[in-house]
Amino acid sequence: MNQTTYNHLKELIEDSGLTRSKTTHLKPIQIIDFSNETILITGAAGSIGSELAKQLLACKYKKLILIDIAESPLYNVIKAFENENLTNVSFLLINIKEEDELKHLFETHKPTIVFHAAAYKHVPLMEVHPYEAVKTNIIATKSLADLAIKHEVKKFIFISTDKAVNPISVMGMSKRIAENQLLQLAKTSNTLFSIARFGNIIGSNGSVLPIFIKQIESGLPLTLTSPTVTRYFIGKHKACSLILQLATFNKMESHVFTFNMGKPIKLKDLADCLIDFYPNETVEIKITGLRLGEKNEESMIANDEFLVPTRNDAIFLVKEKLENKYNNLDLTNLINITPYISPQEIKNTLLTYI
Repeated sequence: MNQTTYNHLKELIEDSGLTRSKTTHLKPIQIIDFSNETILITGAAGSIGSELAKQLLACKYKKLILIDIAESPLYNVIKAFENENLTNVSFLLINIKEEDELKHLFETHKPTIVFHAAAYKHVPLMEVHPYEAVKTNIIATKSLADLAIKHEVKKFIFISTDKAVNPISVMGMSKRIAENQLLQLAKTSNTLFSIARFGNIIGSNGSVLPIFIKQIESGLPLTLTSPTVTRYFIGKHKACSLILQLATFNKMESHVFTFNMGKPIKLKDLADCLIDFYPNETVEIKITGLRLGEKNEESMIANDEFLVPTRNDAIFLVKEKLENKYNNLDLTNLINITPYISPQEIKNTLLTYI
């Protein structure tokens, strides 16, 4: 690992706020004027959703609606924000898989901008529970998008993942299908659909960094899937500030966007750098092998895609070489799946859409 990589990793680890280091390199939150907007965030108790909400509290907005199905995490967000100057903020316990709940939500609160961050994201778990991935990541996303169109939402920003690129996992496939579905819906609607596709959020819930830290502080070896496995990483603060920037793009065309993630990072380098934060600890590294659905390395764009610069040098437009690729994406086979179908059969159905 060269010094540049080490310094970059050190900054990412410090900015995560998870270590004993008090150093921070976070830039001030950029104030954006959403004065006329009623903003809905799904998955508001998650890493991305809660950070989006935190940054929006510093902005001007008409109303902020924060929804999640996870009761305790949503309560934690409420407690975390209780000392903020909260004006016109609603915290709602809502399951996005329940269409009647979503209909009532849109009819009651009339959002004008939607940040859709709710999703199942853990790759090995979704390999075992593909029914849940389909119903949450694909079908619920379509329900939200349909309601957004019906209620004339101006902008719908969908949080995707690099695992949707050349996907081999259920999670990656479900997010790629959701991307394609939104792009298809956009062709006949006035709602602007923007898709934010990026890599791993350093320090997010359930991600590798907090797991490594817990293992070190518990005196356990670091479990590393492979010494050669690489991932793209971005700080939560930076990712969410760029997501908010997407909501200011005015060109009325729906697109996939990705962020300047830098070079992919070896998890072995991340582990070695983190160990330096604990000079008094003796830390071993245990190689466990790739888990179900995992790749050794990820990509930000597929072979049939290319990047185009935008007005923001940290944001790129992802363009397809083949236009109108998804004109007839019919989700009927996925809508009709049941929990009684085997995981492999469901995955085989997903493969027909890729």
